[in-house]
Order: sequence, then C-alpha cells, then structure tokens
Amino acid sequence: MENIAPALLEWFYKNQRILPFRTDPSPYHVWLSEIMLQQTRVSAALPYYERFLAALPDIPALAACEEEKLHKLWEGLGYYNRARKAQESARVIAARGGVWPDTVEGLLALPGIGDYTAGAIASISFGLAVPAVDGNVLRVFSRLYNDPGVITEPAVKRAFTARVMEHQPPEKAGDYNQALMELGALVCVPNGAPLCEQCPLASLCEARRAGTALELPHKAAPKARRIEPVTVVLAEDAEERFLLQQRPQKGLLAGLWQPLLWEGEALSAEEVCARLEALGLACEGIEPLPAAKHIFSHVEWHMTGYRVRLRHEIPKSYIAAAKEELKTIYALPNAFGRYTKMIE
Repeated sequence: MENIAPALLEWFYKNQRILPFRTDPSPYHVWLSEIMLQQTRVSAALPYYERFLAALPDIPALAACEEEKLHKLWEGLGYYNRARKAQESARVIAARGGVWPDTVEGLLALPGIGDYTAGAIASISFGLAVPAVDGNVLRVFSRLYNDPGVITEPAVKRAFTARVMEHQPPEKAGDYNQALMELGALVCVPNGAPLCEQCPLASLCEARRAGTALELPHKAAPKARRIEPVTVVLAEDAEERFLLQQRPQKGLLAGLWQPLLWEGEALSAEEVCARLEALGLACEGIEPLPAAKHIFSHVEWHMTGYRVRLRHEIPKSYIAAAKEELKTIYALPNAFGRYTKMIE
C-alpha cells in the first residue's frame, strides 16, 4: 500500500466541511465537539454545541455550572453521563490553573476521556503525531486493506491503528486524522454503498477492487437487549403543573427528571388510578396515550402511557413543574420525548 496521505490531504483541504471547532481548534472546542459527536450526527450536534458554548464559553464556566443548568444545556443529546464527566474534567483542569495536559497520557487521566478523544485533542489542538481512531477510520481502513478482521476486537483495532500511523505525516497529524474521519463520514459511508467515485483513495482500495466494500467492516454480533415494560403517567393538577420524579443518582438516566413512572410493569388505567390513590393523588380523570418505545444499549423500554387529571393540587412533598419550567429548568431525557411533546 503506497502512502495515502498526499491524496487524502489534498481531498480534505478541498472538501472538508467548515465547522466551528475546526476554525478555532482550541482544546476546549475540540474536546466539547468530540464528546457531543459520540452517538450524534454533526448536523444534529451543531446547534447544541453553539448553545452550550454561548452559555459556558470556557473551562471555568463549565466547572462552576449548576447541575440542573448543565443537564438542561445537554437535553436532547442523551448519554448525560458525558456531560457529568465533562464537568469533572473541567474541574480538574480549573484546579491546574486552566492549563490543559498536552500529552496523550495526561489527557487520558482526565475523567471520561478515552483513547480516541485524547488522540483527537492531542493531534488537532497540540499537533502531536498520535492516532485518533474512531468508527469512521476503522471502516476506511477495513475497506482500504480489504481486511475481514472484526473491528470491535481490541487486537484488530490495535493492528488497524498501527496501519493508520504508518501513513500519518507527523507534521500534519491533526489534519490527517480529521481527513480520515471526514472521508468516513462523507464518502466511505456506513449505510448504503460507499461513494467510491468521489474517493481520493479509490485506486488503492482493495475492497473496491475485490467487490467486498459493502460487506465491510465486520463487527461482533450485538448482545440481545432485555425488553422491559414501563408505565409512564403525565399527572397534571388543576394549575396545569406536572408531577416529576428524580431518578436515583446511579444507574440508567442517573439523577435526571422523569414523569411519574413504574418500571417493569405495564399497568391498566384502573391499576394506575389505584396506585395514585395509594400515593395520596386522587384521579379526576384518566386517558390512555399512545404506546412508545425507547432503545438503550442493553434494554428496550416498551412504554404504556396515560394522562391523568388530579383531583387536588400536587402536594408540596412532590415536584410540580409548570409547562414553562419544563422548557427552561428541568431536563427530561429523550426516552420520554413522545410524551413530553404532548405536554408542550
């Protein structure tokens, strides 16, 4: 395999997307973009990135942010633990006087930063000749070398990373890493046929030559998810306030707000009213809502929903949120999106 860097970089400089974290690749900007882009498309993440930076423009602001405000800024992106770990890292950096670690080892010591994110910051922000290998890069190299290795296996990923480094020009490590990511995102795409006619490496690609590009990369079969029934209740009093619960500080959706909820049970309307009566929340009326489903990495929630009008005001022992407060204060996870839209 001849050196791919010249053709790849020429393509990148002509075709790269103009993104705010590329025009100003400070460590804070690169880091924030990378954690937001995990499990999220660039087009979907950009509004959150811009809103987040407007509210928390630097490390001291993120370190000092109140938890509820942080969750609200992150609302819609999911995987809220990313935001918590980001704040932990910000507090570590703030304690260092705002000085970022400028080595991969130092970056890996920060909470929530793994090999890929450390490599991205080190190469893009600090110009270090280190790899930043994500799913896009693994897919490109799997096809480029027509390699059937299972990319989710650590040994295979290490072998692919070594190949990435064989081609990396040390003086342009950040651009090279970004070019590989961009090629995987725009041309060597994961879903559907890769756009080989637009690829600067098409003449070198062994999978294109062999006709196997659609089959690659190979991944380990995902584990079966557990199916769990859940009953969601939008409990509303006469003042149009909705009852909220805060989830436990550990586990799924830790510490976030949710409507009244029973996990592991698909309750009937009569059972819901009886449960509410037992909690001192008498029903004035109840109506069924459409079923909904939300998929987590290890479990699927199959949700039964109800909207309940309460006979009395929500007691002070519960959290009662007005519609405006749901928009501006309380962060409700995407898992309940179908139901919270009905509140709005």
